[in-house]
Order: sequence, then C-alpha cells, then structure tokens
Amino acid sequence: MRVSKRTTRIGLAFAAFLIGLSLWNASWLAPAPQGKPKLIAHRGMYHLYDKRAAFGRDTCTARHIKPPQHDVFENTVKSMRLAVGYGAQMVEVDVAPTKDGRMVLFHDWTVDCRTEGKGDTRDLTLAELKALDVGYGYSADGGKTFPLRGKGVGQIPTVEEGLAALPVHPILFNFKSKSRKEAEQLYAILKASGRDSAKIGDAFYGGPDEGPVGRIGELMPENWAFATKGRAMACTKAYVAYGWTGIIPKSCVGGTLIIPINYQFLFWGWPNRLIARMESVGARVIVMGPYESGKSNEGLTEPQQLGEIPASFNGYIWVEDIYAVGPALRR
Repeated sequence: MRVSKRTTRIGLAFAAFLIGLSLWNASWLAPAPQGKPKLIAHRGMYHLYDKRAAFGRDTCTARHIKPPQHDVFENTVKSMRLAVGYGAQMVEVDVAPTKDGRMVLFHDWTVDCRTEGKGDTRDLTLAELKALDVGYGYSADGGKTFPLRGKGVGQIPTVEEGLAALPVHPILFNFKSKSRKEAEQLYAILKASGRDSAKIGDAFYGGPDEGPVGRIGELMPENWAFATKGRAMACTKAYVAYGWTGIIPKSCVGGTLIIPINYQFLFWGWPNRLIARMESVGARVIVMGPYESGKSNEGLTEPQQLGEIPASFNGYIWVEDIYAVGPALRR
C-alpha cells in the first residue's frame, strides 16, 4: 500500500511538532534552579491519624491517632518550636477568634473533639480556652484509652504567643472561615507586635479569594497570600491545560502552583523549566503529598517520599510528619 505525499508531509509535520514541543518544555534545557527546598510543617508537629478511619468534616480525628510517639500537640508553642528544630523553614498554624476579642491558634471549629470542653471556639473566652486540656480527646484504640490526657492543659496559645515562639521564622497562617474581619484582626495583632512580616516571610492562605485571604492581601501586599480554592486552584488547572505553550496563566502571576507528588508528570517542563517559568512571574510552587479523589490534600508523611521529588526542586514541600521527614531531608 502506497502512502501519499500529503500523508507523509502531515506525518513529518506532526513529528516536527512533537519534537519542538518536547524541546520547548525540556527541563534539561532550562537553567538549574538556585536554592534548596523549604519544608512547610502543617500544624507544626502533631499526631498523625488514620485517614481511612477519620474521614469527613465532622469526624473527630483525635479519636483515630496512630500510636503516639510524643506528647506534642498541634498549633501549640512547643509544636511550633520543635517543627523548626526538626527542619521546617515555615510552620503552618490555624487562627480562630475568641468570644472576648482575642485570637488563638487552634485547628477545629469546636473544642469538643480534642478537649474536655464543649462549643465553638468563637463562643468561648480566652480564659475558658486556656483552662482546657488539648490532649484530652486523643486515642489510638478507638476511645478505649486516652494516653495523652492531662498533658495538654493550658496549651492553646494566643497568636501573640505564637509570634513570640518563632520571632524570626516564617509562619503560614490559615484562615478557617470566610470572614474578612478575621484578616483585619490578625493584621492588627501583627502590626501591634512590631513584627516585620514582609522581611521574615510570613504567609497566609485558606478559603476563597474574596474571603480573609483577599483582605489580608490588600492589607499586606508584600506578603505571600493564596486561596486554595481560588487562584491557586485556577493556576494549577490552567497550567496543566496549556502550560505546554509556554504561556503562563494569568492566575499564576504572583500566585501559587500546587503539585501533588503523584501527578508531577502532568506539569509541563517539570521541574527546571516549570520553576523558571513560575519564578519569572513571582509565583511559588508547593509540592503536596499524593492526591486522592474526594479527599483533602495532605503533605508528605514518610521520609522516602522525598526521593520522588527531583533533586533540583527549590520550592516548598508540604509536610504532615515533620518529626520523620525533616531530619531525612537534612541527610
């Protein structure tokens, strides 16, 4: 069977296109990134839990922790300091306002799961929160025993205490609500503390673009702020869709690109070419743990996962278990 000249020309053109596309996105042709990766310790240092048993917005994750290896609790001063000690360049914490106008570091909407208390953090005073035991609700055997009770009394810190714990290390503040007033409250605390957040490199995230992240971006334009369900998601999806062209999506300019460790192959020019493109528009890149449909993103939990990330990567790595992963990166 004879192949027509037209078919041959089309085949050659297509082959040339594929070669050009490959070279245009070739990581090895891009300059080597400068610097080393930076670890973000999610919640500081904390107790991991069984994701299969503790899945759902209303599930009490403290009832499903893995056998405890330490007595450190998330979002506490000790947790933040130890996270840095184990190798974190940035510590992620969650902010929550109190009934009497203060702001604390606490992950859950209510205190019911982790403490002996009841109610929304926003309906309790600072004194009431300080009286609670944050280790009260932790169990590794489904509620039969509670080995950490009594070890977390008085450990819910104010934002001011968190700032004092890490005076020169960047903190990533997570807004759990959609209230822009919370951004204004946190901004006032940072300003009153005299902390130079821009120089230190503090950052902010959470919620939609129009929520507190958007407001903090207006108040602190020099700082990194990203909405996980807004521009960051838009940047990630757009780059996967047409990053092959070399055109950088508008949502990525000054933004954030999030890469699940099990989908690195989808990102054009990964790692060096992609990094060069993002750096050219002031965007940050975060590598997360494996993405699973229907579940929220999480970070690295095991040291060996570091081996799946290219050695030249110089962006941020989201880590759940800084206790295990941090020292491994140093080695």
